[in-house]
Amino acid sequence: MKSTTEIANRFREVILNGTWIANTNFKDQLENLDWKIAFSPIQNLNTIAVLAQHIHYYINGINQVFKGGTLDIKDQFSFDFPPIHSQEQWEGFLIKFWNDAEEFASSIEKMPDEKLDEVFVDAKYGTYKRNIEAMIEHSYYHLGQIVLIKKQITN
Repeated sequence: MKSTTEIANRFREVILNGTWIANTNFKDQLENLDWKIAFSPIQNLNTIAVLAQHIHYYINGINQVFKGGTLDIKDQFSFDFPPIHSQEQWEGFLIKFWNDAEEFASSIEKMPDEKLDEVFVDAKYGTYKRNIEAMIEHSYYHLGQIVLIKKQITN
């Protein structure tokens, strides 16, 4: 199996369909979640919705690079999102999240393995492989937070 296929499948595991590492994934945690729970604050923690939008922000930004565009995402804006006021808006966001995540994984699969060792945008960011693996690790980090926050809210 190509390395790019393996890494794309690892990304799908955390966002769309896996249970091997964390016994869950973003889609499993969010798909049937009431928007009011997703936006329920717990102390000074980020909400489930903000964490999901945060991960989507980076997926979307990296997708732009995969398509030949510029890297326009900035950490300082990675928690700034327009408000969501209904279940329909929440579900619309989730559909976009799942579609953009699949686009991310598909873009990786289409890469030749050699691309993984190429510079990602600028040498200061490292390689494509480093950035893709960081996206996977970053997603697991916030998935763990979502699971814990969801348990606190629903118990």
